[in-house]
Amino acid sequence: MQRRDITPIKEGPPPRRRRRLQGPGRLGPLEEEECSGATCWPSQGPSEGPCEGPCEGPSEGPCGSFKALCRIIGGAEVPRLSIKYQVSILFRNHHFCGGTLIHRQWVVSAAHCWRPSHMIQVVLGEHDISRREGSEQRFDVVRVLQHYQYQHWTFDNDIMLLKLDRPADINGDVELASLPEPGAPPPADRARCTVSGWGVTWLSGPQLSPVLRAVDVDVFADCWFYYYFRVTGNMICAGSLSGGRDSCQGDSGGPLVCDGRFVGVVSWGIGCAYAYYPGVYTKVGNYLGWIRWATQSG
Repeated sequence: MQRRDITPIKEGPPPRRRRRLQGPGRLGPLEEEECSGATCWPSQGPSEGPCEGPCEGPSEGPCGSFKALCRIIGGAEVPRLSIKYQVSILFRNHHFCGGTLIHRQWVVSAAHCWRPSHMIQVVLGEHDISRREGSEQRFDVVRVLQHYQYQHWTFDNDIMLLKLDRPADINGDVELASLPEPGAPPPADRARCTVSGWGVTWLSGPQLSPVLRAVDVDVFADCWFYYYFRVTGNMICAGSLSGGRDSCQGDSGGPLVCDGRFVGVVSWGIGCAYAYYPGVYTKVGNYLGWIRWATQSG
């Protein structure tokens, strides 16, 4: 299994690997993307479309083989500041995980993104992480609260809360995400949802996207079929049956949003965007009581 932050990690349990280190990320169902005049195909394995020239970045073979992708895998750049609850978490002044603003002073992320509070910062109102644009709000973190039942070897309960050093300014650039209603059922099978982040821009690539990107993914209600004995009731799967749409390195902790509700936290998977291996997300609806307790108790 593989985490989806950008820190290299050791392999987890033998049969599975998380989806951040090696492999594709989240992208649309075999849609073309232009890069330097060539056509890249968001799929692992033989291309199902024409090969019009080499893509930027490494390729593991000629036309028809596994190719590098030009964009955050399978997605596209979003309009600036259109995902107003999206958070960039900085470690030593560099983006390494995503997050979601759910309270003026609290951010939800993945527990595997944990770092000591004095070593991380949170940025709201961010779009291009390579430069300052004037809309950013930057915060120190005064408390890091991993879920008390988080299991790093299975990624069960992979959720964490960060308390900001002051309340965020809710304005035209920054808004709170809407949590699921208590008792609401999880998204239906094949429901269309959206995941966003600054994850890597081509397969197995070390380079993050400088701008925020997003991609639509489909919910897999039968997630146990793809990750036998690995998935728990605290997880939800989303991706594409044919592969090519997924999150990847640098997207960990970011939001999965279905029908306007923040329902999942980017957690783990096998590679990125492999067919039959959807991304796995922490099911936010299972933690509403814990979130309420933490944010009210301070």
